[in-house]
Amino acid sequence: MVAVEGVSSETGVGGFDYGEALSKSLLYFEAQRSGRLPYNQRVTWRDHSGLTDGLEQGVDLVGGYHDAGDHVKFGLPMAFTVTMLSWSVIEYGDSLASTGELSHALEAIKWGTDYFIKAHTSPNVLWAEVGDGDTDHYCWQRPEDMTTSRRAFKIDENNQGSDLARETAAAMAAASIVFRTTNPHYSHLLLHHAQQLFEFGDKYRGKYDESLRVVKSYYASVSGYMDELLWGATWLSRATDNDHYISYVVDMAHQLGGLSWAMSEFSWDVKFAGVQLLASIVSVSYYQSHN
Repeated sequence: MVAVEGVSSETGVGGFDYGEALSKSLLYFEAQRSGRLPYNQRVTWRDHSGLTDGLEQGVDLVGGYHDAGDHVKFGLPMAFTVTMLSWSVIEYGDSLASTGELSHALEAIKWGTDYFIKAHTSPNVLWAEVGDGDTDHYCWQRPEDMTTSRRAFKIDENNQGSDLARETAAAMAAASIVFRTTNPHYSHLLLHHAQQLFEFGDKYRGKYDESLRVVKSYYASVSGYMDELLWGATWLSRATDNDHYISYVVDMAHQLGGLSWAMSEFSWDVKFAGVQLLASIVSVSYYQSHN
């Protein structure tokens, strides 16, 4: 058991143990791991799985996270998850450290970003999904024993996916901030991939679910890709302090929408509320440093 912000791990607030909730939330990500599991895996009833992912397409796509109770690896919600985990560490790293959970949070982030590095096989190619939701949902198996399709799907210059490219850019940019001090080489590598994905998503615009129909029934990009264009740029602005990215947000905000809207949702699909909040933080920092 752990305590959060001085809250007793036995009583918590209002009788709820938030320390235990935090611990189990991070433990969940270990249960969702795909690939070759490490020696320090705490969810011991899980074992290696998906060790041939990408083999059929000639790429190494071993790793990442299974989605919910499925065996499919969906790129868009996975990337958003890593972005939010990274943001949590950026904002509440000291609190996580005080509970003894910071190392587990870092491991959860890196498990995702290691996979994104593999999936981004060239500047304008990003592997978006491994597995097929339809066959997966018809079959109840352990991931260690799965016999369903492990076909992989990608976005590229001919199969656009700005939403997926920019969300993955956001995840890698946010994670680069997380690892900047403890692992600077890895942080630089993440930032390199994030910048390439930023350019890819902007130059070849389109919704990923129009290019990859297999995701339509599961993670359709209902909100479109405009929010991710701004979301990725805002995270890169925070990660680099490069004026180019905040200028992109300011110059494109009216065209892409969302910054003046009253939003009632923030999710793997709709990022405008996150853009509004993050842009306000970045803008304050920007104007303080330039005045």
